[in-house]
This record gives sequence, C-alpha cells and structure tokens, in this order.
Amino acid sequence: AGMDPATTSKSNHCLDAAKACNLNDNCKRLRSGYISTCSRELSATEPCNRRKCHKALRQFFDRVPGEFTFRLLFCSCKDPACAERRRQTIVPSCSYEDKDKPNCLDLRGACRADHLCRSRLADFHTNCQATFQSLTSCPGDNFQACLGSYVGLIGFDITPNYVDASTTSITISPWCSCKGSGNMEEECERFLRDFTENPCLRNAIQAFGNGTDVSLAPKNPNPAVTVLPKTEKSPALPDDVNDSNTAYDAGVISTCTSLQEQGLKPNNSKEQSLCYSEAQLTTDVMPDQKTFTDPKAGSSRQWESRILLLIPILIPALGL
Repeated sequence: AGMDPATTSKSNHCLDAAKACNLNDNCKRLRSGYISTCSRELSATEPCNRRKCHKALRQFFDRVPGEFTFRLLFCSCKDPACAERRRQTIVPSCSYEDKDKPNCLDLRGACRADHLCRSRLADFHTNCQATFQSLTSCPGDNFQACLGSYVGLIGFDITPNYVDASTTSITISPWCSCKGSGNMEEECERFLRDFTENPCLRNAIQAFGNGTDVSLAPKNPNPAVTVLPKTEKSPALPDDVNDSNTAYDAGVISTCTSLQEQGLKPNNSKEQSLCYSEAQLTTDVMPDQKTFTDPKAGSSRQWESRILLLIPILIPALGL
C-alpha cells in the first residue's frame, strides 16, 4: 500500500512528458508560445485567434524533435484525468473545436485547396492506411511513419485529436461529421473512418504509449512503403517541400531530382526502378525519355533520325 503514491505519479506519462519538454529550452519556449496564443480570449464571442493558434502549433510540431512531441501527444493513460490532459495537449477549445461541426468532405476540400495541407493529408493516407499484410496493420509495420504523418496534420483546419478522455478506447477524429452529405455520404464516412476506425493509427498510438513500438518500428521509414522524403528531427514535412496530389509522385520526383541535381546515378535497383517509373510518367511530355523504358523503340528512332540526316547528302549526290 505504501507504494501506491509512487506508482500513481509514475503512471501519469503525460505529466512526465510535459516535464521533459520544460527541461528543453526550445520545446519549453515553443510550447509556452502556442499555449498562450491558443488560450488568449479575443472577445466574448471569439475565444481565440484560431489562425494564429494553428500557426503556433505548426511551428511547435515542425521545430521540436519527435522525442518530445510524440511523448506529449501519445503518452499512455490509466485514468481519465491523464487522458484529459493528453486531449488538451493542443488546446482543443481553440485549435480543434468549433461552434458547429462542418461536413468532413468540406474539411477535406479546404485541406486539398492548401498545398501544404494537401501534401500532409496524402502523407497520412500513405503511412497510416490499414493493411492486412503486416503484423501491426501498418504499412511495413512502421509506426513511426504513421505517427509522424498524424502530427503533420495538427495546426490545419483538419487537425485530428482525441474525441474524449476515455482510457479504454482511443478514438481519433477531425472536428467534423457526415451529416448532410447527400449522395456523397458513403465517401464521407469512408474518409472519417480513416481516422476513427483505423487499426494502424490506433495500434501505433498504443504501442508508443506502452513503449512496445521499439522492436517493431524502424527508426527510418522503409522506402518500399514510405516514399515521401523524411527528416531526422521533425516527422512533419517542412514548409518548402514541393506539393503533390499524391504521396507517390512527391517521393519519386524528390528522389530522382535530388539524384540528378547531384549528378549521381541511382545507386540501387530500388532507386533505379523509382526513377524509371518517373520516366514512364513523363513519356507523354518528353517522348525522348522513351529510351529509358523501351530500348527497341529508342534504337529504331535513332536509325530513323540517321536516315533523315543522310537524305540531304544523298539528294545532291544523285543529282536530284
């Protein structure tokens, strides 16, 4: 019985995560910054400046290493007080909740209209899509990639968060509903379930909180699964990354472009096949790229061009 207080204090991992953040100058400064911005009431009708709150949140999650941000967001809880602290990590009354719940497809549309949000949403769909081909339901059993993609969405209108302070079931959702979707209801529900009923996301959060993700999740995302560019410190994409409608295109193009800029050839078959895939994608625009994908077509074209070059020489010779 004498050990109860110690056990209780140790079990509040979310409080421990906040203390760890406060011991790091950068984490403490940026966390204090977003908390004060997101908690500042403007008027009786405006609880805060949501745009500034979102910007401050994005700065925090982009600039502070995952060792601090992941602990704050995904700490495990055994009681509702701890779970409520975890839910309040992003000051939801400002950054997450609103008077009315918009339609989820409207929220998705607004996200797609913003180049950075669109890129990060594609990242989330790629890295957190539930798959039955892995032990953990995550692509390549890579928890880190899924959690990093989740973090990347915080600070946009589509910001996801815990819906309640439950300790038994983790439910994540953006602030939206599918009411009034009309004939798009099925698509809306499918989009919402990517958050609310996603076994990959749920397993990744639980494994991180329990400390069981170490053996399963590689530190560096597996390039076969996660083709998006990755950064060491921040799991979210930096602001200057070129946007793409699909996660696949963004990764392929950045891989090949960076190789080309350095004047290097792809150094393994995986990179080579990626760059060849890119060449195939661009054959319509740049037909001479065909030599990559179809050597026969390329060689016949070379013969054609040689014959065309010879014609002007042959004409005078024949006296025509």
